[in-house]
Amino acid sequence: MNRATTGLPMPDCFRRSGHSTQAHHTSTAILLVGALAACLLASTTGCTDPRVEETDTIKVIATILPLADFVQQVGGERVDVTVMVPPGASPHVHEPTPGQMVDVSKADVYVKVGSGVEFEIAWLDKLVEQNRAMHIIDCSQGIAVVNGDPHIWNSPANASKMVENICEGLVSVDPPAEDHYRQNLEDYKEQLAELDSYMHERFDGATERHFMMYHPSFGYLASQYDLTQLAVEHEGKNPTPQVLQDCVDLARIHNLDYIFVGSQMSPFEARSIAEAINAETALMDPLPADYVANMRSVADAIARELE
Repeated sequence: MNRATTGLPMPDCFRRSGHSTQAHHTSTAILLVGALAACLLASTTGCTDPRVEETDTIKVIATILPLADFVQQVGGERVDVTVMVPPGASPHVHEPTPGQMVDVSKADVYVKVGSGVEFEIAWLDKLVEQNRAMHIIDCSQGIAVVNGDPHIWNSPANASKMVENICEGLVSVDPPAEDHYRQNLEDYKEQLAELDSYMHERFDGATERHFMMYHPSFGYLASQYDLTQLAVEHEGKNPTPQVLQDCVDLARIHNLDYIFVGSQMSPFEARSIAEAINAETALMDPLPADYVANMRSVADAIARELE
C-alpha cells in the first residue's frame, strides 16, 4: 500500500532511500496477508462460534412409520428421520437390513414404541450394541399397556402422550432448539385434538358398537371411544377352523358388513369369513406414514360399520 495514494502523510522514519521504504512496505504487506490468512483459517476451523452446531440436523431412527411421523411433526427441519420397519412390512417379523444397521451406527437418537413390539424385543439390544452413544426415547412412558397389546399408538389420546415423550427426548439432546420443538408439539397436539373431536362425531350415538379386525390393532382406539374390537387372529397365530366359525357367528350376531384387514397381513382368512356372512373385506392400516389422515380414514371405515 502506497501512502501517497491514501492521502496520509509519510512518517519521517519512512523518508529514507526508495529501496528501504519499498522493503518495509513489502514486509508489512506480507505480515498483513499472513494475519488475514490466519483469521480466515480460524474462522473455518476451531475458532467458530460453538452455536454453529445448532444448524446440524439430528439423525433419528424410529421403529415404525407412525413414530417416524410423530418425530417429523415435532422435529420439523431439525431432524432427519429413518424408519426401521418399512411400508408394507410387519413389525412382528421384520429383520433389519445391513444398510439399516449402518444407519443405526450413525444415529443420534432411537425412538422406540416401548410397548412390546416384537421387532424391538428381538432387535433393540442388538441395535444399541451397534451404537451405544445413541439416545433412546421410550414413547410408552406414561401409557398403560393393556393385556400385552403393543399397538398403543392407535389412539389419539395415546398419540398425544407419545409426541410429548418425543419432544422431551429431542429437547434433552438438542437444548438450543427447545422452543422450536415445543411449538411444533403444541401445533401437532391441536391436530390430534381435532382428530379426537372428529372421531367422537363419527362414533357417538351409534347403537351397534362392534367391528371386526383380522389382526387386533385397534384395541386402544376401541377403548377410548367405547367400541368393541372383535379379533380374528390371536397372539399372532393363524385362526383355527373353530376360531373362524366363532368369528362367523359373532359377525352374524352383530350384523357386520366388513372384515377389516391391515396391508401387512394376508387377507385370505378375512375373505373366507366375509364370504360366509356375505360381507366385504376392507383395508384399515395400523401402521400409517401419515397418522392423522389415516386415523380419519379409520374413523370413517368403522363408522360405516356402525351405521
